[in-house]
Amino acid sequence: MLPGVYLAHKKNGAPYYRSSITFQNKHISLGSYEDEAAAHKAYCQAAALLLEKTISLASLDHAPGPLLFEKKVALLNFRDNHIYFKNPIYLKQTYFLYYLAPHEELKFDADDLFYYSSHKIMRRGGHLFVSDYGMQVNILSRYGIRNHAVAGTDYRFVNGDSSDFRYSNLEVINPYYGVKQIHSKNRLCYKVQLHIIGTHVVGTYPTLEQAAVAYNKAVDLARSFGIAKNYTTNYIAELSAQEYAQLYTELPVSPKLLAYFKHRARPE
Repeated sequence: MLPGVYLAHKKNGAPYYRSSITFQNKHISLGSYEDEAAAHKAYCQAAALLLEKTISLASLDHAPGPLLFEKKVALLNFRDNHIYFKNPIYLKQTYFLYYLAPHEELKFDADDLFYYSSHKIMRRGGHLFVSDYGMQVNILSRYGIRNHAVAGTDYRFVNGDSSDFRYSNLEVINPYYGVKQIHSKNRLCYKVQLHIIGTHVVGTYPTLEQAAVAYNKAVDLARSFGIAKNYTTNYIAELSAQEYAQLYTELPVSPKLLAYFKHRARPE
């Protein structure tokens, strides 16, 4: 066998070749290949990445070879920072980069390193998620941003860089379902809407907490009139049970919405 290559067999008995390398007393698997030459080439490329300081992150996508790009990132990080991660992570002084592709890097605070070193980031339909206990979890949920939240409306990237997921760069604007921050008569307020078939206005309220409670009240009313939709209600940690109950009782709901509920419930 050529250096760095090991013969293995599939369940059906067919041979294939595994490649690996040992560096700084760390044994690193480089992948599986159909032929011995490709496996050895992967070994040679890994050795070059680990030993040649002239190879940088910026030049990785210009380095042809059998190694996957994410493996190249992991090897360079090990070379430069002496820590090996299976995921495509490169450490900086106070944060780290996570590479989705050669020209697609995400920035995260060092506090998230343990999590993302063991959770692979995937992308589907523009959403970034990880697999956590068998569930697909949107990475925005780590910042208190709910599913289906809209960038620029419900949250924003402070510096305008949508690849920068450091905590200081993510501002949550609307943490609650059905609530939208608006300006009315030069004052900040919160508009609540409930989607049934179309979108219906519940009301406009002066505080975020009042708006969140009003949404819950509208959801309860919808259910009481037989509208069986799987709504998610808001949990408002800032309110005690007594404060919540008082707001729930006192907050008005749009008369038009109540009329709509009654019309739907009326027998034809």
